Amino acid sequence: MAKVLYGASMSLDGFIAGPGGDMSWLTEFVSRPNPTAAALVEKVGALLVGNRTFGGDDPNQGTDKEGAFGGTYHGPQFVLTHHLPETEIPGVTFVTDLAAGVAAAKEAAGDRYVNVLGADVARQCIEAGLLDEILMFVVPVLLGDGVRMFDHPGGMKVRLEEVRDDELWFRVAG
Repeated sequence: MAKVLYGASMSLDGFIAGPGGDMSWLTEFVSRPNPTAAALVEKVGALLVGNRTFGGDDPNQGTDKEGAFGGTYHGPQFVLTHHLPETEIPGVTFVTDLAAGVAAAKEAAGDRYVNVLGADVARQCIEAGLLDEILMFVVPVLLGDGVRMFDHPGGMKVRLEEVRDDELWFRVAG
């Protein structure tokens, strides 16, 4: 059965996007080879994407590497939104309910991962007990501001267990 994974690149100070969702800071780093990231693409069977992330900035925009995983992912996407679009987009299913979206993405993923894209959707999955693992690729840059990898005003302790000791890959323990 599919597992739900929050996988993203993060600045050393904990931001997955700059102010206003800016991803241009990542452009100089995405061309560097990363064997774990390359192998992960084959293990992802579906994406669960926040609407802001879906319509947001792509560090590879306008190039042949545009899209998830540098343009190498070509599977189903489920976009969590409050407002369904008027026109359909091939390969993209828009959902308005988190639990239903996770269930549909897991069904589509089969025995592979559902990769969560977007900090807000990841936070919602954590709060609902729907997130299984977290994998962060730390990028050697400090942004100082932007979209935090995890943000819960007032705080929220989430216990994690290491999946691999050579990466920032964790299992959500509770």
